[in-house]
Amino acid sequence: MKKVYEYSHLGGSEILQIHHQSANGDIDAVIASVRNVPKSKRSEEKSKGERMLYSPVWLNQAFRTGFNARGFHEVRLPFKVELPNYPVVIKNAFKQIDFVKGRVLVEVQFGKYAFMFYDMAKFQYFFNEEKADVGVEIVPCRGLQREMSTGVSYGEQLVGDILRLRRHFPAVPIKVILVDVDEAPDLKGEVEVAPEETLAAESPENLDISG
Repeated sequence: MKKVYEYSHLGGSEILQIHHQSANGDIDAVIASVRNVPKSKRSEEKSKGERMLYSPVWLNQAFRTGFNARGFHEVRLPFKVELPNYPVVIKNAFKQIDFVKGRVLVEVQFGKYAFMFYDMAKFQYFFNEEKADVGVEIVPCRGLQREMSTGVSYGEQLVGDILRLRRHFPAVPIKVILVDVDEAPDLKGEVEVAPEETLAAESPENLDISG
């Protein structure tokens, strides 16, 4: 796969380049190692007919294989949910990051938009607990998203919303990387998004990421 855009939030890219050069190089290498991505999922959606699409499951597994081979591993931070003036205590809750190496957190997100934004909250939690210096979010660009299941979101929306929030959230250094398949043409100019696409990406009942 190829990187088509990078966004550095609160110095995320600079922190990686200066303090975590090895992990930064590993991330680039893993992205480049995901090659010959097949269109292995046949659409069952009326809006897309029976087109063959890129599979989020296939892509997630390819990235997991690549990151695990380079020493990234899953980390969970357990905690109790205790609310002020509330008698219930919930045990065994946790926050999970899929790929961690040293103090660098990485999430690969080919799901709906709510999952992308929740990753920002997870990065914030680990940062607040002094378990990380920087988070990296790898997400599909609009071009790749158009060739996937309805319900998958695109990274341009995530970066745009962070900018619209005036960089107040998340309050943690992050690099967002938009990716596409190697053979995809570069998108330029204005690209329209149908209202039903946004609704599908934000509605859990409409998401199909099987296969």
